[in-house]
Order: sequence, then structure tokens, then C-alpha cells
Amino acid sequence: MSAGHGSPVKAILYAFFANFGIAICKTIAAFFTGSSSMVAESIHSYADTGNQLLLLLGMHRAKRPADREHPLGYGKVTYFWSFIVAIMLFSLGGLFSVYEGWHKLHSTDPLEYVWVALLVLAFSIGLEAFSMYGCLTEVNKVRGDRSLWQWFKQSRSSELLVVFGEDLAALLGLVLAFAFLAIAWLTGDSRFDAYGSICIGILLITIAVFVAIRVKDLLIGRSADPKLTAAIEKAISGDEDILELFNVITMQMGTDVMLAAKIRMREDLNLDAACEKINRLEQYLKQSFPEIAWCFIEPDVQE
Repeated sequence: MSAGHGSPVKAILYAFFANFGIAICKTIAAFFTGSSSMVAESIHSYADTGNQLLLLLGMHRAKRPADREHPLGYGKVTYFWSFIVAIMLFSLGGLFSVYEGWHKLHSTDPLEYVWVALLVLAFSIGLEAFSMYGCLTEVNKVRGDRSLWQWFKQSRSSELLVVFGEDLAALLGLVLAFAFLAIAWLTGDSRFDAYGSICIGILLITIAVFVAIRVKDLLIGRSADPKLTAAIEKAISGDEDILELFNVITMQMGTDVMLAAKIRMREDLNLDAACEKINRLEQYLKQSFPEIAWCFIEPDVQE
């Protein structure tokens, strides 16, 4: 009954190897051409490579068991590292690209070996498209019949959100860099290369802000996926010993979910029978929905 699961680790590894290979190629091209767009793209790719390591670090630390200081575990630590990655995408990627482009506007250095940069960019677009394909494969496992935009707004997987945002920014950024560099080469006006760097920076900043807003919601505390919550409510309401489901509260804690529900039970159940029924219900819910790590059912007579 639980939703399908994509693998954030697979998506992260796709992005890591693609970005690392792209970063090296871009660095070589930037050295030979003196292109501002290529320098901006190189920094962007190195930042993305480091970002994947931070995401893996966050996922590793989130697996620590609960303790007295953190009774609900460390699952939400992944949101912290995802937010850090969004900040790095904003600063090292976006702001640096805008600065590099602005600096290049006031430079008279000509572009050299532009064809090398264009070949590298074309190769990089292919690698990044492969990374995006890997990310979308994992996203499609969890988004169901929702559009990508609906999934982006509703997803509780901060790692997939960040990798998707990074891959989208990187792919669009590469296309922009290729287009502006080609125009600069054809016209002989190196300012187009600077314009390309500025546009890439604005693109990265925009996507970083959107990703940060989504991760911020998770950091503050967000309910479980609406489809999961609806399925849980249906399962509880379908129990013949439960006369009314007053409310259900869910909280996403990394990959796990905390569930609290208030119910009205049959009046002819004595205390022992009611306790036994609640214990069986909690066990049933955890078996039916593996995402539920903590389950608290409260019997009451009014909401």
C-alpha cells in the first residue's frame, strides 16, 4: 500500500560522476579559450561535484539510531545538508557566474580556440543529459501520475529535489553557454560570452532559490506525502472497531514518518480490549506502510 521509492543514492552517483568528468573538461577548455562562460561553468561543475558529497554525507549521518537527545532519530539532518547545497548552488554557482560575466564585460581579452570550448560543451551536454536521465528515472518511481512540477512542490525527498534542481540548472546552463559562446565566435564580439555567464548565474540563482524554499519547508517540519496520509486515513477509518477518526497528524523525518491519530472507539470495548486493539492497529499500520517509524494512536470521545 505504500508508495514506490526512488533511490536518491543512484541519482546522486549519476550526478557526481557526470559533474566530475564535466568539470575537468571545462577547466581544460577554459584554460585554452579564456572564455568567461567556461570559467563560470567550470566553477559550477566543481561546486556540483562537492554538493553530491555533501548529500551523501547527510544521508549517512541520517542513519544514526535515535538516542536520548534525539528520540526521533537523525533523519532530518538530510534537510540541513540539502539546504547547505542549495546555498552553495546560489553562491559558488550563481553569484560567481554573475561576477565573472560582469568582470568579463570590462575586459578586452579576445577568445581563443573557441571550437575547443564548443566541443567540450557539446560533450558536457551529453553527460549532463545522461545524469538528468538517471535522476528522472528515480523521480518517476515516486511521482506516480503527478506532473514534475506537482512532484517538485510535494516531494519529501530533499536529496532528489536537490539533484533534480542541480541537473536541470546544469543542463540549461550548458545550453546557454554553448549558445552565447557560439554567438561570440560568429560575431567576433566577446561581450556575448560575458552575457552568457551572467545569464547562467541568474539561472542558477533562480533554481537555487526554488530548491531552498522547498527544503526550508522540510526543515521547519512538513507532513508526509498527501497520498500516503490519505491511505493511512482510509486504513484507520476502515477498522470496524473505530467509530470515528478525529484527526491524523504526520511528520516527515527524512525517509521515515511519524504518525499520530485521535480516534473514537466502540463504547462496549473495555480498557484491556481497547489497548489490545490499538496495539494491533499500530502494528498493522507499520506493516502496511513501512515509512511509518513512530505511531501514536490516542483514543478519545471528542475531537
